[in-house]
Amino acid sequence: MNGQRERGDIEGFREFEFDLPVALLNHLVREFDTMEAAPLNSGALARVPEAQGIYQLFLDEELVYVGKTDADAGLLKRLLRHSRKIIHRNDLSPERVTFKAVRIFVFTAMDLETQLIRHYTAEKGTAWNGSGFGANDPGRERDKTAPGRFDRAFPIDIDRPLELDLSGSATAAEVAARLKATLPYTLRYQSLSKGSRKPHPDLANTLITMTESRTTARRALTELTRQLPSGWQATALAALLILYKERVDTYPGATVLARS
Repeated sequence: MNGQRERGDIEGFREFEFDLPVALLNHLVREFDTMEAAPLNSGALARVPEAQGIYQLFLDEELVYVGKTDADAGLLKRLLRHSRKIIHRNDLSPERVTFKAVRIFVFTAMDLETQLIRHYTAEKGTAWNGSGFGANDPGRERDKTAPGRFDRAFPIDIDRPLELDLSGSATAAEVAARLKATLPYTLRYQSLSKGSRKPHPDLANTLITMTESRTTARRALTELTRQLPSGWQATALAALLILYKERVDTYPGATVLARS
């Protein structure tokens, strides 16, 4: 009965229980089903507020992800992060991904995410939920674990030309910081100490010369690494690039780009 139940019907008295989660779920499903999806790009996202709500992502018009946000990390911020994540990926063009989003004014979206995932996965599932797609950089401790399904299916494309001029002389830390700010995926490099935001002394104190005015992430990181003091290694993982003073050949599915 659309989320409501009646019981204990006696003369002059009746109990009424309204199943709010079910009613809200049913309403949201109808709302999503009547919406048109929009491209997951900055133009379409400009109309989305920074507010709590629920959203869906589609790949080639097939639902692949259901997510939620709260007031602190609203719809716009989350969807912009997702739109950036699908850039520079092998076998995935951003034009293939679209979204739907619904703002929720009063009720927390916390339980709705689980309910919506359960509803939409009853038949065939949402491929990117539980795949690592929505995760942030898990940090150094997870580099030697196998990448998630999303990153295995769509690894980063480090050979994509960059709109970035690195030519000239600068410290290795400055070049790495500029490259990190440009890439739509993570470049993580060694800091002074664990938890520190200051770069390792080798990066801060080594002056390097970059020769190419237009380059790729692979060429830029390779050229940078080869000019560092002995012992450094640049590695391409499925989801990110790392630059550390190490000699490691055991990162799952990774490629060592350069060593100094």
